[in-house]
Amino acid sequence: MAPRARGAVSLVAYVLHHYDWSESSLILDLWTREHGRLAVAAKGAKRPHSQLRAVLLPFQRLHATLGRAATDSAPEVQTLRAAERAGGAPMPTGDALFSGFYCNELLMKLVARNDPHPALFDAYALTLPRLAAEETGAQCALRAFELTLLRETGVLPDLSLLTLTQQPLQPGQVYALDPEAGVSPAHAGIASQTWVALEAALSAANFDALCGACRPALPELRGMLRATLQYHLGSYALHTREVLLDAQRLQGP
Repeated sequence: MAPRARGAVSLVAYVLHHYDWSESSLILDLWTREHGRLAVAAKGAKRPHSQLRAVLLPFQRLHATLGRAATDSAPEVQTLRAAERAGGAPMPTGDALFSGFYCNELLMKLVARNDPHPALFDAYALTLPRLAAEETGAQCALRAFELTLLRETGVLPDLSLLTLTQQPLQPGQVYALDPEAGVSPAHAGIASQTWVALEAALSAANFDALCGACRPALPELRGMLRATLQYHLGSYALHTREVLLDAQRLQGP
């Protein structure tokens, strides 16, 4: 990367979303490990010969140089000085592409700007290449990402305890995750040892272990986590889910 201008800062980042700013420029939402989600102006990025046109793509790991460090006194929208690819997986396709946009939309709606979540950044970076894996592996990664997102945003209770009483889960019993009641006894749910394994992996920030802990209960986790996410999204409906459902309807059975 070219030498940085005085006062500039270099970050590893992903593009979550972009908006037209003018005929030639964009406003980007960048996802960074150090500063969370940042609003950045990419001046001239839409020009035909701009070096940024081929770089500022979703799901691509970037080295981004900003005009100044993100601080409380910095402007709400920073200026992008330069960006280049920093390796990583190729652009996802098919279902993996929809899943990637789903992760991006969750970050956009549930994570405030300038609120760093290093563990969530790492989980996102580990999720992207796994979306192109076989179906079970991709679903494990998505469930692990959703769990990390809920934990990092402070709305996921301790999964090894009954939420209302804070008592340990009982071996041999099954429990469900309810958006309001948290972990609670259920006639049909997930075995206590699975919840305990999920909590242990989350507490250790071990994404591989978290994916493995999700595997025994993928169908049940999907429904519970989607309900919990929608509860915290409120009336907002995820556009990527709607687009995927429309695509599936067009393809037919």
